[in-house]
Amino acid sequence: AAGPDRPQVVSHVQQALSYTVFDCKWVPRSARLLCLGSAARGTGLVQLYELHGARLELLREIEKPKPIKCGTFGATSLQQRYLATGDFDGNLNIWNLEAPEIPVYSVKGHKEIINSIDGVGGLGIGEGAPEIVTGSRDGTVKVWDPRQNDTPVANMEPVHGESKRDCWTVAFGNAYNQEERVVCAGYDNGDIKLFDLRTMSLRWETNIKNGVCSVEFDRKDINMNKLVATSLEGKFHVFDMRTQHPTKGFASVSEKAQKSTIWQVRHLPQNRDIFMTSGGSGSLHLWKYEYPAQRSKKDSEGSEMGVAGSVSLLQNVTLSTQPISSLDWSPDKKGLCVCGAFDQTVRVLIVTKLNKI
Repeated sequence: AAGPDRPQVVSHVQQALSYTVFDCKWVPRSARLLCLGSAARGTGLVQLYELHGARLELLREIEKPKPIKCGTFGATSLQQRYLATGDFDGNLNIWNLEAPEIPVYSVKGHKEIINSIDGVGGLGIGEGAPEIVTGSRDGTVKVWDPRQNDTPVANMEPVHGESKRDCWTVAFGNAYNQEERVVCAGYDNGDIKLFDLRTMSLRWETNIKNGVCSVEFDRKDINMNKLVATSLEGKFHVFDMRTQHPTKGFASVSEKAQKSTIWQVRHLPQNRDIFMTSGGSGSLHLWKYEYPAQRSKKDSEGSEMGVAGSVSLLQNVTLSTQPISSLDWSPDKKGLCVCGAFDQTVRVLIVTKLNKI
C-alpha cells in the first residue's frame, strides 16, 4: 500500500507501562488519554496521560481492587465525561476522574468478567437515554441506565436449555431517535446477535464460524448503516445493515486480513467508511469500504435484499511483536489514534492524508 497519496501510519509517541493494558481511550474534548488494565499484583489500574508534543505526561494513577478490562465515555455528558468500566469481577463502575476515590455508580453486573462495554446517548451525539451495555463471560448481555438503581433495563441471556457462550464484544447502534436502538453482541462460538431494545426481541442472528472478537457499527447515532465484525482467525466481515432480507438477513463482504486474531475494529469518527483493525501479530490495518452501485435489489419473490460492497486496504503497519488489543481514535482530531499492546506499551499514532481518501 504505497503511493504519494496513501495515508501513512506514524508512531508519534511510545510509552512503556509497568502493567498489562487491556483498553485505552481518548478523553473527549482534550489532549488526554486513559490506559486501563491489570497490575502485576492483581489489582486494577487507570492511568491518565496528557499529550505534550512528542511525550506523554502521567497526570494521575488510580488503583482499584480488581483488574479493569474495558471502559467507555459513551453514556456521559461532555460536561461530566464520566468513565464507565467493567472489571474482572463482573462489576460495572462509573468514575468521576476528578474525584476517583468512590464510583458515582456501581453495580455487580455479572457473575464473571465483563469482557466488553459500550455507551450511548452521551457526549452530545445521538438521541435517547444514557445507557451502557456490558457483555460477560457468564453468557449474558445487559443494558444499564445509570439513573436507575441496580437492575438492568434489558437482560439478554441464553434461553432455558441453551448453553451459555462467552460474550466477547458488544456495541450499540441505530440510536437515531428517542425510541430506537439496538445492541449487537459477538460470542466465542462465532454467533452474532442483534437485539432490538425497542421491541425487546432478537432481531437477527448469524454465525461467522469463528470467535467474534470485536463488533462495531460505523456510527451509533444514525439509522443502521454498516457493521464490522472481526474474528479469532484473521477474518473480518462487513454487513450492510440498511436492508434486512426476511430469510437471508444482511448482505456482507468478508476479508481475510491476516493469519492472526483481529482483536479490534474502530471506525474513523470523521469518516464512517474508513476503519482500522488491530491484530494479534502487532499490526494495524487501515481499510476503506466502497459501496456498490446499488445497495439493494429485489429477489425472485420481490423481497428487498442488500448488496454488499467491497473493501480495500489503504495501509498497514507492524508496531509490536505482541497483539494490539485496544484501539481508539480521537473524536476531536482527525487521524489521531491510541493503541495498547501486550508488550506493555501504549502508542499514540498519527494517520496522515485521511482527507485525500
